[in-house]
Amino acid sequence: MNPSINNSGAARGRRALYVWLLAALAPVVFFLCAFVGAAPLAFGEWSTPQGQAILSLRLSRIICGFMAGAGLACSGVVLQALLRNPLADPYVLGVSSGAALGAAAAIMAGAAGIYLLPLCAFAGAAAVLALVLLLARQGGVTNVYSLLLSGIIVGSICTSILMLLISIAPVEGLHSITWWMLGNLQVTSLALLAFASALITAGFAGIWLMARKLNALTLGREMAHYLGVRSGPAILWAVVLATISTAAAVAMTGLIGFVGLIIPHLARLVFGPDHRVLVPASALAGGLFLVICDTFARTIMAPVEIPVGVITALIGGPFFLFLLRRRPGGWFS
Repeated sequence: MNPSINNSGAARGRRALYVWLLAALAPVVFFLCAFVGAAPLAFGEWSTPQGQAILSLRLSRIICGFMAGAGLACSGVVLQALLRNPLADPYVLGVSSGAALGAAAAIMAGAAGIYLLPLCAFAGAAAVLALVLLLARQGGVTNVYSLLLSGIIVGSICTSILMLLISIAPVEGLHSITWWMLGNLQVTSLALLAFASALITAGFAGIWLMARKLNALTLGREMAHYLGVRSGPAILWAVVLATISTAAAVAMTGLIGFVGLIIPHLARLVFGPDHRVLVPASALAGGLFLVICDTFARTIMAPVEIPVGVITALIGGPFFLFLLRRRPGGWFS
């Protein structure tokens, strides 16, 4: 049995307290970010018509960023647990690119409805993940390094197809597809925000309920079997929930990379490997991280707004290289 997962009650309680402190910090971050922007909003101006309009736009962006960040972080937790590798995340494995390709295809076909857009994003993400898993299997066993390499290659292919769609897209659809490529938290439909947020919430709940099974799966499929976990169905449901969360996040925000890589890794260092604590901690940290990145993106060069995906890539790229330099293994031991 993995001693790092079977924490003592005191240690688990202390880490759970850290999660509650992180949850208490969230409203403070939301409040501060709501009053920061290209047009600074004083605390006394929120009641004016102009102030209410600005505040409404910023609050919708905050909700969008928090939900998308939480969904991507939870997906990263699941993929890292199943693959037992800290380099796995929806972006690196090509899942985000597949979801963006599905969403872009829906836009091109004129089927970008409230329900069709997340559905097409899910179909694209699921197809890419299935292809990556198929390519990475060698002798009936999934090779971790082949999985990462296959994910990067397939993700690059999806990105190339997205570029092709941009080159042939009509003028009225060009802006929308470019929006998916860069990543942006500007809310175009409150109905889509509500529906995608509901999907992410359901994905988070399902992943959290599977926390004990994820703990067992980090020890390997054989050990999980001896611990009473039916590995096949558990892995399938975990992958489905992670794909739903990723697809819903991409449907709202487009391509935003590295959130599912950075946040689960850092949360594991702070909160430990127990997924009963790690899943909610990653969801909170991922949401807050993306909200802060978006606030930085829309203020650092105001009135010009930088796509939030650029900010996360500038942070996540060097972090990814740092992980690649480390010796693989040991994170779940």
